Amino acid sequence: MTEAPAAAPGRKRIRLGDLLVDNGVITQQQLETALTEQKKTGVRLGRTLVDLGYIDDQGLLDFLSRQLQVPYVDLRQYQFRPELVRRLPETLSRRFRAIVLDDRGGFLIGMADPTDIFAQDEIARILQQGIKVAVVREADLLAAFDNVFRRTDEISSIAEELGEELAETDFDLARLAAGTDVADAPVVRLLQTLFEDAVQVGASDIHIEPDEAVLRIRQRIDGVLQEQVMKERRIASALVSRLKLMGGLNISERRLPQDGRFNIRVRDRSVDVRLSTMPTIHGESVVMRLLDQSQGILGLDHVGMPADMVRRLRRAIRKPHGMVLVTGPTGSGKTSTLYSALAELNEPGKKIITIEDPVEYRLPRINQVQVNFKINLSFAGVLRTALRQDPDIILIGEMRDQETAEIGLRAAMTGHLVLSTLHTNDAVSTANRLIDMGAPGYLVATSLEAVLAQRLVRRVCPNCAEPHTPDAHELAWLRTMPELQVGTAANGFRHGSGCMQCNNTGYKGRVGVFEFLDIDEPLADALRRGDVSSFHRLVRERPGFRTLAQNALDLAARGITSLEEVVRMGGEVELEALASLDYAGQQIPV
Repeated sequence: MTEAPAAAPGRKRIRLGDLLVDNGVITQQQLETALTEQKKTGVRLGRTLVDLGYIDDQGLLDFLSRQLQVPYVDLRQYQFRPELVRRLPETLSRRFRAIVLDDRGGFLIGMADPTDIFAQDEIARILQQGIKVAVVREADLLAAFDNVFRRTDEISSIAEELGEELAETDFDLARLAAGTDVADAPVVRLLQTLFEDAVQVGASDIHIEPDEAVLRIRQRIDGVLQEQVMKERRIASALVSRLKLMGGLNISERRLPQDGRFNIRVRDRSVDVRLSTMPTIHGESVVMRLLDQSQGILGLDHVGMPADMVRRLRRAIRKPHGMVLVTGPTGSGKTSTLYSALAELNEPGKKIITIEDPVEYRLPRINQVQVNFKINLSFAGVLRTALRQDPDIILIGEMRDQETAEIGLRAAMTGHLVLSTLHTNDAVSTANRLIDMGAPGYLVATSLEAVLAQRLVRRVCPNCAEPHTPDAHELAWLRTMPELQVGTAANGFRHGSGCMQCNNTGYKGRVGVFEFLDIDEPLADALRRGDVSSFHRLVRERPGFRTLAQNALDLAARGITSLEEVVRMGGEVELEALASLDYAGQQIPV
């Protein structure tokens, strides 16, 4: 390679502020205000000018491109070559706000601040070759860093190193994990890298699964597992031993499932880890659920519910007594919604007790109890004691059995507000589920105030979204609903083609889908009589009631989620609920 060009004698950095003032883009007074603000915040001048509203983001990029005669590159549409990007180490890329884009005829470097000639000289020195500069949007650049500088290669490299170490020595795996010099052990570095990568991409779960010849590490991102396969299967025992120690589990017990938890700090974030081990024929499988404590608890206005539904839910939880249930499958956000409700109810004048398995968020002023079945500390047992503690509000983590359901319903009937979760497909079937569990119909009718059913569906990536026409499978699914109708909003169906920002999945983030049912007198009478058919008929006839499927299809028609996601969710709910959809009377073209 050729040597990096030396900096030209007398070469001076171009001052962005002066450049903007000289060209009449901003005034001298605005520049001085921005410089004063920059000293307080430490944010770059260009970002400060945009935040103050003196120039818009795209206008600044276009100005720099024209004045410096460098191209503007939209990173949202750019196809990166990871091996090329890594020519400039991550620490330096983040420090200089620069990324390697191309290497034809010299390196093309995308920079958030193309006026920084000192950074350019240092990059040229490191790459040992002349460089050309392009201007890029800083927000897109930071997103690109998180996507391109994944830890997958580092995970594989450390796993290989650990595999070689275990092959060359006869170390006892438990001793390796518990050793005093553990900070230097590859197994610990592998776990640190694994957690950093999971937090960086927003994974909710990490699965470590030994197979016959390989080790699979899978991360659940936006509800879907993404897999990395490693040949070093022998490292699985070392990983499990170390994780057991971190979770306070018995490392010598490999025949029985175990549950634990621990807290780690990753990338300046406090992450709570729930650990579950399970013996399989190829070794112990481990699943870790990650809960980012630093994000805090969202208010009800920010969980994604329609405003009208939020008002109705608030009305229900503000009642002095009764039961409010949140239903849905595992991982649908039920507990998060209940914590949002608790955060609003948490006042000095109210005694709140929660009974959970496990306690996920620590909340001030609230008495939180962790159930422990090993010592017979069950939901029902703690609930009986909690009622003697003079509570105003009780949160029960889950209605798992008849005893818990009956005690909770009686508590709701005798002057307590009871919040809980239940595993049902939708809000309508929740009351029937309580009766099926053995709760008397009169007790359900008297105590149950409202039910909120929810799901999480993936958002279409806004960067690569494009119009979508239903395919044969989706049309076939829609044909099963002969009365299905969709209005002109159906023209808004979109799907993601896949890009750098969404890791080529077409989806980025998730959004909630909700169904709310408040129990009025006619519905309570039907429950009291045990008349299930009348209960369902009255719900369907209720003005304004919308099912999960209806609300999900609304999101798809607005381009927020895809029709594929609605079809996938439709397999989990009662499909006949879709038959009553009404979208301005226009049929889907099938």
